[in-house]
Amino acid sequence: MATTPLTKSKIAKSKLLQMYRRMALIRRFEEESIKLYRLDKIRGYFHPYIGQEAIAVGSCGAARDDDYIVSTHRGHGHCIAKGADVKLMLAELYGRKTGYCLGRGGSMHIANVAEGNLGANGIVGGGMSLAVGAALGSLLKEDGKVAINFISDGGVSIGIFHEAINLAAIWKLPVVFVIENNFYAVSTPISQSVSIETLARRADAYNIPGTCIDGNDVILVHEEMSKAIDRARSGDGPSIIEMQTYRHTGHHCNDPGKYRDPKVVEAWMGKDPITRLAQHLGAEHGVAEGDLTAIRDEIKQEIKDAIQFAEDSPSPSVDEFLAGIPDYSFEQND
Repeated sequence: MATTPLTKSKIAKSKLLQMYRRMALIRRFEEESIKLYRLDKIRGYFHPYIGQEAIAVGSCGAARDDDYIVSTHRGHGHCIAKGADVKLMLAELYGRKTGYCLGRGGSMHIANVAEGNLGANGIVGGGMSLAVGAALGSLLKEDGKVAINFISDGGVSIGIFHEAINLAAIWKLPVVFVIENNFYAVSTPISQSVSIETLARRADAYNIPGTCIDGNDVILVHEEMSKAIDRARSGDGPSIIEMQTYRHTGHHCNDPGKYRDPKVVEAWMGKDPITRLAQHLGAEHGVAEGDLTAIRDEIKQEIKDAIQFAEDSPSPSVDEFLAGIPDYSFEQND
């Protein structure tokens, strides 16, 4: 099936293959994790990132390894794009003590501060103040780091959106606000929650650049993020980039997504970011399908090994789970 072609680019073939592998790894991680969720191996809510992989990979691929990211409740793709170990991620989803957060965070709260991932967040838009704080810290320390703040379209109309971006704008903080617009806040279409044509128009209120792009074009994402990151790193302040995309599933694993028009869903499937990159690699760089199949086979084994690691990892004891939590017990008053 023919798909919408990607932007022409001078990005090296090796870099594009790296991006393809990371996008395919995110997709496989999510697909297998959904199966594990159905088997009751993973508890709590699970919000798949399937269909949005180009945003995470293109954005993190444009950043330095020591830059910060702040994620959302739909955050597995961001973690993997930042270089997270899928073994430790799956262990966290399993609630094992070998996970990134020792089994305490689960799906919506994975963090790896040592490598610049300041964490996913179960509160819609809740990570914005963290990103601005990290950017302020970088400015004061003069360490040249930039914070990338991923926000859902549902997060653009809450109070912290204004507070965070306004502060970042007046202080020219090194932060890029990435709005992942998949057109639905759970089941509420964006057309019923905002009155502007594009969410990037919100940038006008803060006198900062605002751009709306195809979020399923990993090359375009990489190029626009490179510009915004360079701007932030050079001291010119924040930007807003709205990346329009579409999740292939419902809001979470238990949501069938019946509120969406099947014809619209089918049209977006023709814009699948991984298929588009695969076709680009073949057409522009002569990459054979067999080479991509070999990459996907490697990923299958990597995820299989990660699942086994999670299965074999121990759960924390009660004392281990509660370690570091202040004792809030009170003496009972007679």
